[in-house]
Amino acid sequence: MEGIVHRMVEVNGINMHVAEKGDGPVVLFLHGFPDLWYSWRHQILSLSSRGYRAVAPDLRGYGDTDAPSSISSYMCFHLVGDIVALIDSLGVDQVFLVAHDWGAILGWYLCLFRPERVRVYVCLSVPFRPFLGRNPKVRTVDAFHALYGDDYYICRFQVFISFHLLLLVGREYGTGINPNTPENLPSWLTEEDLAYYVSKFGKTGFTGGLNYYRNLNLDWELTSPWNGVGISDKIPVRFITGDLDLVYTSAGMKEYIHGGGFKKDVPCLEEVFVQKGVAHFNNQEAAEDTSNLIYDFISKF
Repeated sequence: MEGIVHRMVEVNGINMHVAEKGDGPVVLFLHGFPDLWYSWRHQILSLSSRGYRAVAPDLRGYGDTDAPSSISSYMCFHLVGDIVALIDSLGVDQVFLVAHDWGAILGWYLCLFRPERVRVYVCLSVPFRPFLGRNPKVRTVDAFHALYGDDYYICRFQVFISFHLLLLVGREYGTGINPNTPENLPSWLTEEDLAYYVSKFGKTGFTGGLNYYRNLNLDWELTSPWNGVGISDKIPVRFITGDLDLVYTSAGMKEYIHGGGFKKDVPCLEEVFVQKGVAHFNNQEAAEDTSNLIYDFISKF
């Protein structure tokens, strides 16, 4: 992608790969599972052309960033520590934060633990509640077992098994991708995009990304001091999701997002946008619309 600069940064005891372009206020993009900095390729080009410094790392365990072997190296404090150290390395006090999926969860943690580092938060797909609306009596994975059964993907991710990227994406998120028939790729994913993902996950596998899920119960224990704590009323938030996103359509989620619960937990939640005909990967499926929604919000601050 023309003009995007790639470099390695030492953060929090690991080497992190960062892709960036542009000059101006920093917009920090955090990707989800199973993804890479590359998922923000459209937004990097769009925001950098509008006067921002767009920065997107491969998170710990992904792509060209180090992938420690220990499962406990992926607990939430390590992951947020990486982000704080990355912000420090950029030479700024605050960033415009944009995040999706697991990146969105880390974004909420950053807002919770270090709110002074976040100027504005644009969250895609995962609202504050699912992982961080902490039940003090039931561990996170245990709650998913009780709600959805042993075959629920988060429960299955606790088991040490391997997944091919495209088969996993097709099964869990309904993209219908078959690695043997690239002509069936969805319109938002080209053969070039597919080749990039295959090259990176072919090198790293999925263990690092799966370890995020394998620390959910440990994260539940470690975050007990924040039980019942909401997001700072000093962080303006915009939430963007697709009406076909399985997070959005899961039991009770629409009621929480639109019924006042989300606004109670996130008092500076200013707007919720539901993109029609869009599923989970909205930063890629509806790239231009998502980029415009991000820019429209952050340009106010």
